[in-house]
Amino acid sequence: MISIQSFLKYLEFEKRSSNHTLIAYRCDLEQFLSFCQQKNIHQLSAVTKKVVRTWVVKMVEDGMSPKSVNRKITALKSFFKFLMREGFIEQSPAEGVVTPKIPKKLPVFVRNSEMDHLLDDIPFTNDYEGVRDKLILELFYGSGMRLSELVGLSDRDFDLQNGMVRVTGKYKKDRIIPMYKQLVHLVDHYIKVRNKEFGVNKDASFFLTGKGEKIYHKLVYRVVNKYLALVTTLHKKSPHVLRHSFATSLLNAGADLNAIKELLGHANLNATQVYTHNSFEKITDIYNQAHPRS
Repeated sequence: MISIQSFLKYLEFEKRSSNHTLIAYRCDLEQFLSFCQQKNIHQLSAVTKKVVRTWVVKMVEDGMSPKSVNRKITALKSFFKFLMREGFIEQSPAEGVVTPKIPKKLPVFVRNSEMDHLLDDIPFTNDYEGVRDKLILELFYGSGMRLSELVGLSDRDFDLQNGMVRVTGKYKKDRIIPMYKQLVHLVDHYIKVRNKEFGVNKDASFFLTGKGEKIYHKLVYRVVNKYLALVTTLHKKSPHVLRHSFATSLLNAGADLNAIKELLGHANLNATQVYTHNSFEKITDIYNQAHPRS
């Protein structure tokens, strides 16, 4: 039987999938194969549509979220499509399997006034970690980049003379994001403070821990959560909330939706259009307050 590893190599080298996707797909497929073994199915050619549906029903009954179930089905469909391509099966038993409906959620965002208060009024320490933490917040809010994109930054990604930063997004696609003058100044100041603290190493990660090691996702998440808690009562206080805040701020200020799509690195406009709901709510409030007949 063909191994999951062969499929993951195909995703990594031909589809250029992210490491996060590879880890998730491995886990999803191993769970499915374990389920098959419990049903005494030991060959992929013996898997039927009924088996896949039974797996889906079990996940739903176990209380798994529709989003997680859909991701696992997507992984399975991709795996069986790969098996068809390699000639191991003729038809995919996962094709046509109905996925649970995911309820739409509006993006959670921090108001402009709250972000201004955090970045302009809240004091940050002048040591390395204080300078780093403020820049992390400014970069998220000023560029809309993802957590993985920020963690993956290096000095070479910054063009301070032209006020731009290059980020590597999903499927290893690069995009250029402009930076406002204050953000450029903060980046320049951070580099000087970091180099004074740890020495010059342009091949190292751009952001470092307090010990001079490559920064990691959980540390960045803690930084964002800590500072957002000072200005907002939102239940969710994550880097992605700052990404939503970036997009919502631009849209409310009249930015073109296609331009926001490019800045965020979305593959299609549907992913960006979710922000129009928040914008429409604001417009509705203004209308209700301002129109003489409302």
